[in-house]
Amino acid sequence: MTNTSEINKKQDIRFLSQEELKNFFIEKNEKAFRAKQVWEWLWKKSAHSFDEMTNVSLATREMLRENFIFETAKPEIINISKDKTIKTAFRFRNEHIAEGVLIPAENRMTACVSSQVGCSLGCKFCATGKLGFTRNLLFDEIYDQVAIIGKQAQEHYQHHLTNIVFMGMGEPLLNYENLLKAIDRITSPDGLNMSPSRITVSTVGLVKMIKKLGDDNVKFNLALSLHAANDKKRNQIIPANEQNSMSKLAEALKYFYEKTGTRITLEYLILDRFNDSIADAKELAEFCKNFPCKINIIEYNPIAGSEFGKSREISVKGFAGYLETKNLIVNIRKSRGEDIDAACGQLAGKLKNKS
Repeated sequence: MTNTSEINKKQDIRFLSQEELKNFFIEKNEKAFRAKQVWEWLWKKSAHSFDEMTNVSLATREMLRENFIFETAKPEIINISKDKTIKTAFRFRNEHIAEGVLIPAENRMTACVSSQVGCSLGCKFCATGKLGFTRNLLFDEIYDQVAIIGKQAQEHYQHHLTNIVFMGMGEPLLNYENLLKAIDRITSPDGLNMSPSRITVSTVGLVKMIKKLGDDNVKFNLALSLHAANDKKRNQIIPANEQNSMSKLAEALKYFYEKTGTRITLEYLILDRFNDSIADAKELAEFCKNFPCKINIIEYNPIAGSEFGKSREISVKGFAGYLETKNLIVNIRKSRGEDIDAACGQLAGKLKNKS
């Protein structure tokens, strides 16, 4: 039996490039084409063990086991809502927990995935913010969420994954390198081969990093978690706004659009008697003049201990109606999975409290 110290010395096979994998096989006097076979199992077929690599000989699989470790995310808890939303708590390296959600809607199957274990930004309406920050998720851990949720879509609803949103736990732009590397594996023809146009990365609004996305000419979509269109209110609920003011955000988003040509999505979590008045809608419409955008109004999924409540239907309709009179594209996103703690961070918080 291999002891723990020996395992710790081994490299995780998914941290090798295809060229490094090829060199490994050549050094072991194996055929170079084995590298492509194994690579496809790792990234195209989303294998979770060497045993799944059925077109690779037993002897070769044993050799891989002797030289590498193969760590993958493990679904810890899977909850299915009455509205068909599936919430999964994933266990990663070092026993850390983060969440992913499958959101079915007509002809769409959306995976909402996490980029960090916890979050350091402390937004007042968010359950994840109450957990604090533990660590960044590695690129393969982000990939695993998508692969596993994709399998859930097939198994439960006989439908392939159509969209991915980075709106789970954490701030994606604070885990920039792993984010881009994960998206590369998700979109590459030798990976999951999903179109970048089907991927949306949501940020609380980090000006410097939004500009970096533009400079890197990313092909995926960008969403801003706005939630208030003036600095006074936004400072109350999003502490990061104090260093990333509305005027700076407008400038950064305009820069991103000029560099990429991609229309920006504004996410607006509508909160009862806080940001749901017509005056709030007017401020939002004014902000939208800075760049081409669409607006997603999101109903609040209340969390324990929050000072905020779900906005009344009449307020939501009035808010959206005003924006539509200004010829803005508006979608109202209904709250999903309330019976299974689907708000970001709720399930992980319960597991953390039990440990």
